[in-house]
Amino acid sequence: MVIGVLKEIKPNEYRVAAIPATVKEIVAHGHTVYVQSGAGVGSGYSDEDYEAAGAIVADKDTVWEKSQLYYKVKEFFPEEFKWIQEDKIIFTYIHSNAHPAETDVLLDSKCTAIAYEDIPDKNGKFPLLRPMSEIAGKGGFIAALNFMQTIHGGPGKLLCNVAGVPSPIVTCLGCGNIGTAIAELASSWGLDVRILDINIDVMLEAKKHLPNVQFMFSNRENLERCLKETDVLFNGTQWAKERTDHIVYREDVRLMKKGSMIVDVACDDHGAIETTESTTHTDPIYFEEGIMHYCVDNIPSAFAQTASVTLANATLPMLLAIADKGVKKAIEDDQYLRAGLTCWGGYLTLKETALKQNRPWTDANELIKTW
Repeated sequence: MVIGVLKEIKPNEYRVAAIPATVKEIVAHGHTVYVQSGAGVGSGYSDEDYEAAGAIVADKDTVWEKSQLYYKVKEFFPEEFKWIQEDKIIFTYIHSNAHPAETDVLLDSKCTAIAYEDIPDKNGKFPLLRPMSEIAGKGGFIAALNFMQTIHGGPGKLLCNVAGVPSPIVTCLGCGNIGTAIAELASSWGLDVRILDINIDVMLEAKKHLPNVQFMFSNRENLERCLKETDVLFNGTQWAKERTDHIVYREDVRLMKKGSMIVDVACDDHGAIETTESTTHTDPIYFEEGIMHYCVDNIPSAFAQTASVTLANATLPMLLAIADKGVKKAIEDDQYLRAGLTCWGGYLTLKETALKQNRPWTDANELIKTW
């Protein structure tokens, strides 16, 4: 199979889907890899690095034209739509539920599209999101360290244990990969760390690895207490696009003390936190109800090399399954890969997008019986 590694065009996006080590593995399986010139520069990889690994480095148009499978990081933008055709396979973070125009193109083209973010494992976790969640959580903590500084409009509070000064308090909404990543750093810095969740089993498991963190059941009493006392509120809870309720409402934000901060790592607009609106690395913060908000929607891009390595490691086994077996056989054989199928042959197979955009849905498990 011919695989194309594209240079991302989203502003402030520096990750790349395949690193040179990934290319070497794909080529060893007998496949051809085209890499767009400059695709890896933002992550610290030169064109020469890719050529040494066995890739063919080419201009943008050549990679788009020659490739059977597009191997990317982010969703497709309008200037890329013309390349999405029936005989193409797409493997990337698609986020189709948030991008109706992209969904139109995917369906009209009758291409095969598989989304990283929708592929689960046997435990109901999302292995291609996990590495990005960890980096986003830790990157969110680093952002809080930065923007709590006086020179960036913060209260000038250092987020660590300093002799003679009370330890700052941080609260994480959610005990998933984001919350535990934040707690790992924050607790090692000597902070008073609290995690709120509703799954006691998940909290008990996390407690084994984070003995200095307070694990609290997420109810109104505990939430209001934390909001009043916390210096930085982190959110790691993903919020379904169709939901209209919140964990933290606007009136709850008013409970927070002067100089405190919200870092929404999950970054769903008006999601778990009502006052969240996604921002960029170029313009990362804003104030609502007197509280600084940091809601950058692609934190991992700030740590592009680390993020690219972990993402490439996570996606490679599934990429090889598709390339080695062919996409139909790979989808038939792997129920988890099948769950990540967004569309095939003009059929929308991702239920969340169908519900959000009021489109017909086709069960992928039934669809494969017609192949």
